[in-house]
Amino acid sequence: MTPEEVGERLVHLLATDDPDKGTVTSEVSGGGPGHARAVVDVPVARWWFAAEAARDAGALGCDFFDWLSAVDELDGGFSVVAHLWSTRRRHGVLLRTRVSRADPEVESLVDLYPGAAWHERETFEMFGITFARHPDLRPLLLPPEFEGHPLRKEFVLAARVAKPWPGAKEPGESEGGPAKRAPMRPPGVPAPNEWGPLKEERQ
Repeated sequence: MTPEEVGERLVHLLATDDPDKGTVTSEVSGGGPGHARAVVDVPVARWWFAAEAARDAGALGCDFFDWLSAVDELDGGFSVVAHLWSTRRRHGVLLRTRVSRADPEVESLVDLYPGAAWHERETFEMFGITFARHPDLRPLLLPPEFEGHPLRKEFVLAARVAKPWPGAKEPGESEGGPAKRAPMRPPGVPAPNEWGPLKEERQ
């Protein structure tokens, strides 16, 4: 099946006359021939049912769970994305939903795909998104005393305050060139006098 056909098939399987259940839509990702995927957007309340429909052997047969992660959309909340693959039919689908920033919760897929457990734990830790009914939703990578969710865009990159950004010089600059202009701070890095040791010295 082509990515277009995969998307249309899943939209058809999830079609409903109940407007309260929300709309399911599909598009095709970039990537060119052999890499494009159907991208199916579903309401958060239908996330688990969409994954179940994609897994069904009589539907898409996506029997392999590849990965799951999230994207911080700022005021738009978080997009949760899972890539499912059919080992027999050799097609895949990117399943996507949106959770609110105030209540970032979505149903766990572990009972459908046991391989989702690790990915959901990482996403919970890095973004603060809760996966309802996950059997063991605890931190995976960070030390127990760590506070915050490092992949949220508002998270302060403390290491970049304490140590200069290790990237390349500004375009056009060289060792023997004119005096450097003030370096640009990468996203998530506050000015030294706004946060950290230098702020304490000014007070």
